[in-house]
Amino acid sequence: MSGIDPEALADAVYGIFEIYLNRELRRRGPYLFELVEQGIDFKEKLREIFSRFREDYPELADALLKRFGSIDAIYAPLREGEGVSPSKTTRTYWIVQDAPGPHERGVDDERAGKWLIFVPAGEADEAWRKVRNETVEGRLGISAKVSTARPDPDSRDERTVIYVYTKDWADEADVMRVRERLRKLGFKERIGYKRNIETFRGEYSEEGRKVTYYSA
Repeated sequence: MSGIDPEALADAVYGIFEIYLNRELRRRGPYLFELVEQGIDFKEKLREIFSRFREDYPELADALLKRFGSIDAIYAPLREGEGVSPSKTTRTYWIVQDAPGPHERGVDDERAGKWLIFVPAGEADEAWRKVRNETVEGRLGISAKVSTARPDPDSRDERTVIYVYTKDWADEADVMRVRERLRKLGFKERIGYKRNIETFRGEYSEEGRKVTYYSA
């Protein structure tokens, strides 16, 4: 791993570990957000999962410990909302929540698309909680994600953005079903839906030019 920026490596490794952690916690029981929001101590579970991570990816685990020093240093921010609340997450650019069950198409499929919800940073935690919970219950799309408090040099907006993915942009009935559900959650202002095709092409809305496929 020589020649790689240590900070960039640590960030990448942490992102991998957080995905691993969420997957393993879910296999064992509650989601990370449930443990945090219910005030349940999960330090021992974290230690067990990290030990398994170290067995599977020894170099990555060593890089993680080199950056943070100890399991306790990883646990403390998680306990306070890192990876759960957008306002308290500074180690990753996004928090992701997938809907339960297998899906024919993932969020990276070109047939997928997403509703874009922009909210002031001060309203992000509550807005995300609503979307996340509905996603977990299977009442929205196949996945959702929210930008975090970590400054993103590629961001085009100072507001927090929430993506709500559907599996097929051509399935207008399903796309609008999700939009109606979002409206019932309180997101009543007009929002846009963008196909992954435009995202993959690097196409973004500019003054006088929109790339949203639906608007409702």
